[in-house]
Amino acid sequence: MTNSRLERDSGRRADGVCRCERGLTLVELIVTVAILGILASAAIPVARFEIQRQNERQLRYDLWMMRDAIDHYKDAADKGAFQTKVDSQGYPPDLDELVKGVEVQGKKVRFLRKIPVDPMTGKAEWGMRSMQDDPDSDSYGGQSVFDVYSKSTGTALDGTKYSDW
Repeated sequence: MTNSRLERDSGRRADGVCRCERGLTLVELIVTVAILGILASAAIPVARFEIQRQNERQLRYDLWMMRDAIDHYKDAADKGAFQTKVDSQGYPPDLDELVKGVEVQGKKVRFLRKIPVDPMTGKAEWGMRSMQDDPDSDSYGGQSVFDVYSKSTGTALDGTKYSDW
């Protein structure tokens, strides 16, 4: 075999030095970048929905936590652990009362550590309903806190309004 034929067959010169080309061609590079772009554009909506899903999960938890605190306050008031206003029907006058707490047999009993921030509005402001309000009312009568809801006007992934949760 001659040296030139040996070079063609093995990609090496007769002295053993490789002359193989390494790297990507321009076409391979363009195709790779295009595929990565398509994959990235598909991942952005998925990430956006995941963030909304996490916020919805947090909203449900916060609403559950505040409603549970209201229920515990009402149970303690019904058992006569502390005095409440006559027209309150045993419900707290506001959400701050759940955080500040009440005196029960010389001890301060708190029902919430803090008023949570609404993940949909970014504020620690919640809509409230009293026993005297209509179940679907947006206005708060101010007598006592029977229920809480989000003030967000947005719509959840399942199509319901956050304020209806």
